Amino acid sequence: MADPSFDVVSKVDRQEVDNALNQTAKELSTRFDFRGTGAEVKWTGEEAIAIQAETEERCAAALEVFKEKLVKRNISQKAFDHGEPALSGKVYRLTGTLVQGISSEKAKEIAKKVREEGPKGVQAQIQGDQLRVSGKKKDHLQEVIALLKAGDFGIALQFTNYR
Repeated sequence: MADPSFDVVSKVDRQEVDNALNQTAKELSTRFDFRGTGAEVKWTGEEAIAIQAETEERCAAALEVFKEKLVKRNISQKAFDHGEPALSGKVYRLTGTLVQGISSEKAKEIAKKVREEGPKGVQAQIQGDQLRVSGKKKDHLQEVIALLKAGDFGIALQFTNYR
């Protein structure tokens, strides 16, 4: 029998983000403080989202509403990377992207942390945009999950394929 293992991934459920986006758009259209500000939020590509409003404050407030909706749908705020509102013509525009997958630098950083601080006998292998962690005992894998949850790597981590 193979050693117990699990995968460390950074994936976002696009349908949940779409639902959060639609809820945000509905709230922006009905809330009194957003009336007449031209505030809107929409997809601008496969992984890109644009938020715009007539003032910088309303643009930032629309971003906060969107972040609240993401949190309610159990999507980490680290999964949405955005810039600052910038003047674009007559409106302020803010663009952001969904962070999917673990970059090779982040994967190396996570693997190094597992090697240095994790229990003995646990290995981490980089497989594309994810990481496979395996060990002799399931208890050691649970310790690694706790270790990775406690660490801040700047991306949202999920633990899948636990066997």
